[in-house]
Amino acid sequence: MIRFSNLQSEHAEIRDDLDRAISRVIDSGRFVLGPEVERFERAFADYCGSEYAVAVNSGTSALHLALLAAGVEAGDEVITVSMTFTATVAAVVLAGAVPVMVDVNPEHWTMDVSKIEAALTERTAAILPVHLHGLMADMSGIRKVADKHGLVVIEDAAQAHGSERDGHVVGSLSDVATYSFYPGKNLGALGEGGALTTDDGDLAELLRLLRDWGARERYCPELRGFNYRMDAIQGAVLSEKLTHLDRWLDARRRVARAYDESLSLPPHLRATEPPSSRHTYHVYAVRVRQRDLAIASLTEAGIEYGIHYPVPVHLQPAYRELGTGVGSLPVSEQLANEFLSLPIHSGLSDGDVNQIVGALDRSYSGRSG
Repeated sequence: MIRFSNLQSEHAEIRDDLDRAISRVIDSGRFVLGPEVERFERAFADYCGSEYAVAVNSGTSALHLALLAAGVEAGDEVITVSMTFTATVAAVVLAGAVPVMVDVNPEHWTMDVSKIEAALTERTAAILPVHLHGLMADMSGIRKVADKHGLVVIEDAAQAHGSERDGHVVGSLSDVATYSFYPGKNLGALGEGGALTTDDGDLAELLRLLRDWGARERYCPELRGFNYRMDAIQGAVLSEKLTHLDRWLDARRRVARAYDESLSLPPHLRATEPPSSRHTYHVYAVRVRQRDLAIASLTEAGIEYGIHYPVPVHLQPAYRELGTGVGSLPVSEQLANEFLSLPIHSGLSDGDVNQIVGALDRSYSGRSG
């Protein structure tokens, strides 16, 4: 069996460090926020090249707080995409705003900058691009549109820890960036976790208030906030895992290069990394016209796979009320019908990659064995 991911192996490498980190929390008696979370915030801000990091309990909470702290209000519109995990759009709705979804670029699969201005109205308050699969969206182009129209930019970097594009790192061209540390992410907690990064000290302070009931002093909230605090064990674990992140990312990029060199798919059906970028490959997806045949071939060969994402958000039952339907975002809809995610993790060998590529090749020729 070739596993889609291999968290057990990565954790086994650093098990002693993780055990010591968890023991520190148990011995301290500080289980929510506290010094372990503060330590992680400092380290993660440094890693991202940001002035401030604010740790929270999930990537969804990070998105919700980013929208509120950036001044997005009920009835405002937020430009985002449909080719994403549901949380991106759900957070906009939670903030009382209206998600306006634009299509993605057919080559890089992230927000199509050329579609943004046509979607703007007098109610537009923010642009929320998603760095799908670990590839940064065209943040330089998005920033230009935002500055032209006086809009806030919030990055959904849930899958893109450590990514770069055009000489810019994640978070450097937005007002605030949000991250998820769900266990399967390239930097994953042992449970749920999230964070926000920003260079704005006032915004960081507001985020800290909002994550902890809006209170500087216990039992005396200044704002209507939330219980979005990070657990200390997750902060301690993430601090340890962060020191290994670049090594793990290099391993994922090695596997991605092996796929690029071996797959017989034409370039436009594979993940395309723009020049001067660092794709971190949270997911390595390909486009497969006959996906059922490919899945059957992988399954027969004992190879796990994923689909990210099979139904774009605008076609999911919970969000049909937004008024868009089939045919409104054709690139996103086609990608959803064709995406197939291949195994990618630091434990994959060249032999594993050859087996995976062979199974795909057999499916193209119509043979499953």
